[in-house]
Amino acid sequence: MAARKPQRRREFGTVRQLPSGRWQTRYWAPDGSRRTAPETFETRTEAQTWLTLTQADIERKHWVDPDAGSINFETYAMKWVEERGLSATTEELYRRLLRLHLLPAFASVNLDDITPPGVRTWRVERLGTTGATTVAKSYRLLKAIMETAADDELIRRNPCRIRGAGSEKARERPTATVEQVDALADAMGPRWRLMVYLGAYGPMRPEEQAALRRPDVTLEPLAVKIRDAAPELTTGRRVEGDTKSAAGRRTVFLPAFLYIEVKRHLDWYAKKEPDGLLFIGERGAPFRRSTFGRKWRRARTKAGLPEGFRFYDLRHTGHTLSTQSGATLKDTMVRAGQSSEKAALIYQHSDDERQQEVAGGIDLRVRAVRRATSQASSAAWEG
Repeated sequence: MAARKPQRRREFGTVRQLPSGRWQTRYWAPDGSRRTAPETFETRTEAQTWLTLTQADIERKHWVDPDAGSINFETYAMKWVEERGLSATTEELYRRLLRLHLLPAFASVNLDDITPPGVRTWRVERLGTTGATTVAKSYRLLKAIMETAADDELIRRNPCRIRGAGSEKARERPTATVEQVDALADAMGPRWRLMVYLGAYGPMRPEEQAALRRPDVTLEPLAVKIRDAAPELTTGRRVEGDTKSAAGRRTVFLPAFLYIEVKRHLDWYAKKEPDGLLFIGERGAPFRRSTFGRKWRRARTKAGLPEGFRFYDLRHTGHTLSTQSGATLKDTMVRAGQSSEKAALIYQHSDDERQQEVAGGIDLRVRAVRRATSQASSAAWEG
C-alpha cells in the first residue's frame, strides 16, 4: 500500500494578478475566514509587503478586523451612553451634546470612517457656530466614545488626536462683596434670602440646597449636613441622588452671624414635617429653577451686579472669603465639597474643629465689614 502523502501546510495568504494588471492579496483571518485585502496594489512587491505586515499584526495580536468598525456611530454612541451608568444630569448633558453637536456630523457615518482630518474639520466648523467651552465638551465626549471603540477593537486607533482640544479655558468668574451679598439676600425676599447666604458662606451648590431637609440643619453647632443633591433637569423634573462627588457629602459649619437667618427660616419657611424640605415655594412645592431664576435676575439688578453674575458665582465669593479668613486650600476644598487627586493635598487635613475655625473667621470678617459700612452710613447721615 502506497504511503500517505503528508498534508500540505496551509499558506497564510496568496498574491495574484487581476485582469486589470493590479495585484490582489487574500489571507486567512484569525476566525478562520478567507479575507481579501481592502485595496489592490500596483506591483507584486507592494502586495507581498502588505501581506507580510498583516501576518505580523495577527501574530502579535495587533490585527483589527477591517469589518468590525462598520457600525453606525449614532447606534454605538447611544448604546455607549446607556451603558455608562451616568447620573441624570450627566446623561442629559451627553444626550444634548450628541443631539446638537455630534450627530449632525457623524450620525450616518460608521466608526471606521471617522478620521483625524474629519474630526479636525468638524471641530473648526463647530468653533465657528458655537462657544469654545461647548466645543471642548463635545470633543471630550467624542474622544471618550471613540476610545471605547478602540478598546472594543472596532477601530485600530482613536481619531481624536488634537492636542488641547478638550481643555476649557473658562474666564475668571466674578465675586460679590459682603455688601452685595446682603443686597442680593434682601432683594430675593425673606423666603429665599437664606439660599443666598448658604450659597456665599456655605458655599453650597443650588442642587445641594434643593435636597436639604430639616434634620440636615443644626443650630448648636450651627451647621448643615449635605448628604444628597437634587438637580433639576431641563424637563423640570428634580432627580434626588448622590452629590456631585464623594467630597460633596460633608458637614458645613456656618458663621455665627447666620444663626438668626437659619432659625427664622426653620420657624417660618421650611416644610413643617419632621423630614420636610428646607426650601419650598409659596405653595409648598420644591422650588423651580425657572421661578427662582426670575427672582434672581431681578435681585441681581437691584444689587448692582453684572448681568453675567450667576448663583454659582456666590461659591467663588465663599472661596475668596475663606482664603482671606486664613483657610488653607484643603480647608476651602472640604468646605466647598470639591475633590482633587493632587498628591500634595493627601498630606493636608481639615477636620470639624478646623472647619469651625474657618466659619469663625468668616463671621469676624463679615461683621467687621458690616460694622464699617454702618458707621460710614451713620457718619454720612450726621454730617
